[in-house]
Amino acid sequence: MNNVGIVILAAGKGKRMQSDLPKVLHELNNKPLIEYVVSLVEKLNIRPVVVVSEDGLVKKYLVDRADYAIQSERLGTGHAVMQAEDLLKNKFGKVVVLYGDMPFLKPESVSNLVDVHEKQNNKITLMTTRVPNFENNYKEFYDFGRIVRNSVGIVNKIVEKKDASAEELEIRELNTGYFCFESDWLWNNLKKLKNNNQAGEYYLTDLVGLAIENGDRVGSIEILSEEAIGINTKEHLEKLEN
Repeated sequence: MNNVGIVILAAGKGKRMQSDLPKVLHELNNKPLIEYVVSLVEKLNIRPVVVVSEDGLVKKYLVDRADYAIQSERLGTGHAVMQAEDLLKNKFGKVVVLYGDMPFLKPESVSNLVDVHEKQNNKITLMTTRVPNFENNYKEFYDFGRIVRNSVGIVNKIVEKKDASAEELEIRELNTGYFCFESDWLWNNLKKLKNNNQAGEYYLTDLVGLAIENGDRVGSIEILSEEAIGINTKEHLEKLEN
């Protein structure tokens, strides 16, 4: 893939893991979670920018396999991507955002995301997934943002769970968090994000609403739900072993 920069968000603390270790350094089948994601990016022949916290542990593990941006305060996904601007701006036509705690994404899904983004001439292309319900194996997906589409099926907005109405919570098409952005558009619009939401954070997902307001093209591809699994707790990690 040419002219594509990839950001991996990896600054999360291991709080819900009840650990001092950064979340992405917890192991799944004897490999740190971040290893799965960086290996995927290496298969695409891209050197990623990894957004990390200031403790230096992720950098110590990956050493020179990536470039690094520091997120000193955790103020949301939009804020995390802002930290990578100096390393990526004016260098790539497109920027893909991935997550260091989501180890099951396939390289071909990333390639497909970028292909669709280019062919449709989108400003934003996102990966969505669908689940049949929120029970048993799908319980974890209840926390995902919901994809709201208009009457002709075009993505209208993404609503985070904590901001969703009872009706919106019933939506089964979910935001995975994976995005491809037109680079110039991304850097120009990130600074317009506001943090007036329940969490007081700058959500990357709010860029979709901004694009719609501007009349900019937003597209999507659908991936299997297992590719969208993120690890949040030790119990979840143990359940996914093997």
